[in-house]
Amino acid sequence: MKKYLIVIAVFCFGFTFSQQKQVKRAAIGFLNVENLWDTIPSADYINGTLAVSNPAFHRSVPLDSLKFLETTEDYKGEWSDDLLIGKKVIRKQILADDFTANSPKRWGTKFYNQKLANEAKVISELGRQYTNDNPAICGLIEVENRQVIEDLIKQPALAKSNYGIVHFNSYDARGIDVAIIYQKARFSVLNSYKKEIKNFDENGKREYTRDIVVAIGLLDGEKVGIFMNHWPSRRGGEAISQAKRNAAATTLKNEMDKVTAENPGIKLFSMGDYNDDPVSPSLKKYLNAVGDPSELSDKYPYYNLMYKLYKAGVASLAYRDAPNLFDQIIVSKNLYTTEKITPSYSIYKAEIYAPPYLINKEGQWKGYPLRSWDGDRFTGGYSDHFPAVSIVQREHVKK
Repeated sequence: MKKYLIVIAVFCFGFTFSQQKQVKRAAIGFLNVENLWDTIPSADYINGTLAVSNPAFHRSVPLDSLKFLETTEDYKGEWSDDLLIGKKVIRKQILADDFTANSPKRWGTKFYNQKLANEAKVISELGRQYTNDNPAICGLIEVENRQVIEDLIKQPALAKSNYGIVHFNSYDARGIDVAIIYQKARFSVLNSYKKEIKNFDENGKREYTRDIVVAIGLLDGEKVGIFMNHWPSRRGGEAISQAKRNAAATTLKNEMDKVTAENPGIKLFSMGDYNDDPVSPSLKKYLNAVGDPSELSDKYPYYNLMYKLYKAGVASLAYRDAPNLFDQIIVSKNLYTTEKITPSYSIYKAEIYAPPYLINKEGQWKGYPLRSWDGDRFTGGYSDHFPAVSIVQREHVKK
C-alpha cells in the first residue's frame, strides 16, 4: 500500500488574477508536532478558584513543585471543569516520566532544542510560497503544555512574527493538548475557550480525549472563528471507535452552528487531525461537511477543502500501512466564491505540505512522513503527519 502514499498536492480553485489588482493573503494551517514534550516530569494542577477561561485554572507543573501547592482533596471523581470549580486538585499524567533524560527515550535538552527547531522550520514554511510570510494563524497538535509552545514561538524561524497563544490543558490521559498560535499584528483574539468532547466506554466510564480549542477574533479586520481539533483515535479498530469520532463531530457542528448564529457573517475554519478521512461518517454525516462547492447550502454550510485531494489519492499519513488523509481543513460556505478576487477574504488554495525533507527516503517507511520517533529512539525527524494549510486572499486597497 505504501506506493499509493502521495506526498504532496496543491488544490487550486482555478482562480486567475487581473494584473491591475493587488492581493493580500494569509496562510491558516496546522502541524501535528508529534509529541512535543519538555524534559521536566510534570502533573496537572487544577485551581478551581480561578475562572475556567483563565489558563491557570488548569496548568502543567513540575512534579517537584507539587508539595508547595495547596490541595483541597485527593480527587477521585470525573474530570470536568464544571465539577472542579472551587476545588484545588492534582491530576497525574501517565506519560510524566517518558520524556526525561533518565527514561528509555533519553530525552534531554539537546534533543528538545533540535525538536523545537525542526517544528519551527516546518511552520515557518506553511503557505510561504503564496504569502512570503509565516502563517497568520497556525494550529498545533500534540503539545504537552503551554511552556513548550512558549519555547516554540521563540525559535528564530518564528520569533519575528510575534506570535500569541491560545491554549487550554485538556484532561487527555496522556496529557497532550491542541493549541493555536497567531501573529498578533494580524489576528486579534476577541474570545477563546475549549469545548470538551465527552465519550464513555461500554461500562459507562468516562474516556478522556483532547478538547476542541476555539478562538474567535479579527483577521486583518475580518471576524473569523478557528476550531482546532484532535479527535479520538482508531485504537481498537475503525468501526469500534467510530462512535467516539461521531460524538466529536456532533460537538464540533453544534459549536460551529452556535458561533455562526451569534456572529452573523463570521468566517469559520475547522482544522486538525480528525482520525477519519473526508468520506468517513463523522465528517460526512455528523458534521455534514460537503466535498464539492455545488453541494453547499443552508443545511450543508461547511466545505471540506481536502475532499478532492483525498479523491485524487493524496494522503497526510499512513495508518497501519494504508494511506489516510486525516489532516483536514473545513471552512464555512462564505469563504468559497467563484469570483477571481473579492473585497473580503475567500479561499485561494489548500494543500498538504510535503517538501522532500519531510519524507522518509529509505527503509521500511520509505515515502512516509519523516517522523520524530522510532520507538524510544529520537530520529531527528519532524512528524508522523504532513501538515495542512489553506490560503485566503482578498483585494488589497492601498491607503
